[in-house]
Amino acid sequence: MISENILFAFGLTLFAGLSTGIGSILAFFTKTTNTKFLSLALGFSAGVMIYVSMIEIFFKAKDALVSEMGEIAGSWITVASFFGGILFIALIDKLIPSAENPHEIHKVEEMDEAEKKILKNKKLMKTGMFTALAIAIHNFPEGLATFTAALTDPSLGIAIAVAIAIHNIPEGIAVSVPIYYATGNKKKAFWNSFLSGLAEPVGALIGYLILMPFMTDTVFGILFAGVAGIMVFISIDELLPAAREYGEHHLSIYGLVLGMFVMAISLLMFI
Repeated sequence: MISENILFAFGLTLFAGLSTGIGSILAFFTKTTNTKFLSLALGFSAGVMIYVSMIEIFFKAKDALVSEMGEIAGSWITVASFFGGILFIALIDKLIPSAENPHEIHKVEEMDEAEKKILKNKKLMKTGMFTALAIAIHNFPEGLATFTAALTDPSLGIAIAVAIAIHNIPEGIAVSVPIYYATGNKKKAFWNSFLSGLAEPVGALIGYLILMPFMTDTVFGILFAGVAGIMVFISIDELLPAAREYGEHHLSIYGLVLGMFVMAISLLMFI
């Protein structure tokens, strides 16, 4: 039974990570970026992750830590772990130079501009490859977050995996455009974008191998609270600003509220 849960959690993480490939395909086979859809989808994804982090994951972590360490110590450790998760993902974000940061917004239309400038930008190959590496680094903790949630509560894992997958689609566009810009090779741009998403299941696998032998209620609580912090930071720092960059601010907020509502209803259905 445990092995089935692990396979299920790993499968969800793989699905979420490889959604970068969907964004890459959209970059090559559509002429314009559907900014309204992306704004709504990114807002929805943020709403799901913020709500589930603050309402469900945080309190599950607190319950585990309080039962092991007592009310006062457990509560303090939960809060410290939550902000520790935020600090962890913020440091990763800080270490990636903004010029190559995969969360910088790109649009499908840039492909046409790229074709005009390929000959002038052969030296951008290293930059393009670094972009793929950068997204892999960003996706590593996301994979651990998805895997941990899915292993603890499959229904929770599905919701988080879908939210991460939605957020990875425009990320795939953001990676494909500069790599194609650097190489002029659509196949190379696609595969680098697609493979960079593998960092999520790799993150899940490494996290599992390192942490599972030591997994206790205390370790689980600390990890789960950190996961909540990671997802809140991703939502506030990446998803909502990205939605605004696409020029549809109100749609992103509507999506945020809708995501929270859908997540709330789905959690109530599993009571």
